[in-house]
Amino acid sequence: MNLWQLTIHGGILMFPIIFCGLLAISIIIERIISLHQAEINSENFLEKVEKILKKEQIKEVVNLCDTSPGVTPRIIKAGILKSDRSIDEVKEAIKEEAEYQVLSLEKYLGILATIATIAPLLGFLGTSTGFIKTFMIITTKGVELTMKDLSRGIWEALLTTVAGLSVAIPAYIGYNYLVSWVNKIISEMERASSKIIDVLIFLRASQEEKEV
Repeated sequence: MNLWQLTIHGGILMFPIIFCGLLAISIIIERIISLHQAEINSENFLEKVEKILKKEQIKEVVNLCDTSPGVTPRIIKAGILKSDRSIDEVKEAIKEEAEYQVLSLEKYLGILATIATIAPLLGFLGTSTGFIKTFMIITTKGVELTMKDLSRGIWEALLTTVAGLSVAIPAYIGYNYLVSWVNKIISEMERASSKIIDVLIFLRASQEEKEV
């Protein structure tokens, strides 16, 4: 029995379950690609930024941020563009950009979590409707009841349960994996933010000492 035949035997609820499965796969693949692009070696990048800042070449730092992939350069750029302002304003600029970047990192994860939740519920709903159909056939057929008559509802009950769980389990695993990856990137962003602020404070202090 092929996939299409199993889908037909599973009833109408198989279609939303399959749709959820395809959507979950698409989201997981898209997020893996996006998060891979968003992740960089923050340590190396910050070393380059610090060396350029010590030479007071702000434009070169901005160009480096523009040409570097990942989310960390975006928040560094936001802070550097405000480097002539107070440290509080620099922190606020970094915070605003970081919040925006976090939203982009978490894109579609809410949908994936919803799929992991509703897929088994759709399966259990199919189980209920399958058994309801079975009992309705038993009541209607009476003594003329055959195993073929019973199999229709039983097929629907079992297939929808299996399909729902088959979608929910990998969706839940994928969701947790992606969330842990996002948290790792966010942690790197926070370290980079603290580092660049410390560098700016140090450079300002050094400049003030020279002026004195």
